[in-house]
Amino acid sequence: MSPASPAVIVRRTTEDDWQGMRDLRFQMLADTPLAYLESLDDARLHGEAHWRAQAARGSSEESITVVAVAEDGRFVGTMGAYLPTPAAGPTLVAVYVDPAYRGRGAGVTDRLLDAIEAWAAPRGGTLTLEVHEQNARARAAYEHRGFIATGAFTPYALNPVFRDLEMIKQV
Repeated sequence: MSPASPAVIVRRTTEDDWQGMRDLRFQMLADTPLAYLESLDDARLHGEAHWRAQAARGSSEESITVVAVAEDGRFVGTMGAYLPTPAAGPTLVAVYVDPAYRGRGAGVTDRLLDAIEAWAAPRGGTLTLEVHEQNARARAAYEHRGFIATGAFTPYALNPVFRDLEMIKQV
């Protein structure tokens, strides 16, 4: 199957997915370091217990992590969401799709976000995210899916000269 129409399965993660999630996290950080609040060097310091806990978040009530799994078993995309406080609506985090599986034609991003939105809808009326101000590709993808910039921002944690811009969507 060509990358333009990849065959992937989208599902929630479990603790047993820790190795695939670890490997995908390393890929995420190497490919788009400004998109995440951790460096690749720091991520490589985490042990198995950390990765198991991260993968297990996919199946909790307060958070979700979904993964796109290619036919060969390789993890090629992921998204997560959590409830920062009981009163707050869900927040989208840790979004990544392998370059070979990106684009509207591939549909992987849409399938991952559909799963997140289905989880988020009964937990609040909105889904919020933060995106690095220099990540134009990600901002465009979010806008295509109905997210709008709120005007709010926070300093980017790894270099406060830059900002993470808040975007929100009704779900």
